Amino acid sequence: MSGRYIAPEQGGFRIARRRSWAIAALATGILILCALWLSPLPGMSRRAFSPHMILHLGVTVVAAPLIAVGLLNLGKPLAGSSRPLLLAVAASLFELIVVWGWHAPAAHEAAAARDPVFVAQQLSFLAAGLGIWTVSFAGASRASAGIGVLAMMFTFMHMAMLGILLSLAPDLIYAPMYCLGAWGFEPLEDQRLGGALMAVFGGLPYLFGGIVLAFRLLRE
Repeated sequence: MSGRYIAPEQGGFRIARRRSWAIAALATGILILCALWLSPLPGMSRRAFSPHMILHLGVTVVAAPLIAVGLLNLGKPLAGSSRPLLLAVAASLFELIVVWGWHAPAAHEAAAARDPVFVAQQLSFLAAGLGIWTVSFAGASRASAGIGVLAMMFTFMHMAMLGILLSLAPDLIYAPMYCLGAWGFEPLEDQRLGGALMAVFGGLPYLFGGIVLAFRLLRE
């Protein structure tokens, strides 16, 4: 009989430690989400672009992965799925549509102008973030890890691409009343700052997630 023997009490300790860590990650993610939505950022994001981007990234690449990893380690709700590729494609396309769609001028300005649209925007950002992180890290098999790597890399590329486009725009993309500037920056500088934040801090977490899954794949 091969393999290393793990005493029952040792296994129980590991399970308890993993559960405690998962609860801590979940609670931290929820607290960060509440802090973001109750901070001045929602009001600022409806008048300037870089606060919008800070709020967006805080929801999708800080709060969402913590909540997703916490939920997965408490129960792994998708670990037994027989269609990981279909789920990954659906989550990736949904995340792409949400991110690019809400940064189209008409949609961004509608969210800035009307409370219900702003709430829908923020909830869809959270749903997209939870979806991509959950699907990518849910599986325990080599195939699931490989699919997760592809989903993370695809998200990294399109987030970085959109950020670069926004940061290199020669003129304001959005109406001046919704892009007044923040932190002492002029409107165009503020828009470019928001694009740079997306290109760097919006892409790198997905790159890191892909690397983690790649190491898991190689280790398996």
